[in-house]
Amino acid sequence: MNTDWVRDLCLSFPQTTEQIQWGEVLVFKVAGKIHALTVLQPARTWLTFKVSPENFAELTERPGIIPAPYLARAKWVALETRDALSPNELALLLRESYNLVVAKLPKKSREALASGKARARQKSSKKREAKAPSQKPPHKRKKPSR
Repeated sequence: MNTDWVRDLCLSFPQTTEQIQWGEVLVFKVAGKIHALTVLQPARTWLTFKVSPENFAELTERPGIIPAPYLARAKWVALETRDALSPNELALLLRESYNLVVAKLPKKSREALASGKARARQKSSKKREAKAPSQKPPHKRKKPSR
């Protein structure tokens, strides 16, 4: 398993995007929310992802898997070695990570993902009209009294 394998797998999930953040970290997101991270340079851990509370307890007892730094309280794990998990098990866990993140998205975002549409960030035309500048004449300033 390598970064290319992880990248191909994560990008196969619906509406997943990738982005390089924090220098040399390849981040996989769905609707703007991170579901997995992998490093592009040698580091203490090479892959980080979200897991269920049950899997978190089980996985962190295995060698080569630790609670993810800064993210452990949200039940994220980090792999220290590339052979800590089999490819099949890792594929299932990465899919679970994606599903856990999608489950926490707002209802509209989940529905847009289910229908295959990208999440729209445009405001509705009614809101735009309401925020259009008013046609009132400019306010006249009073002259200071002497």
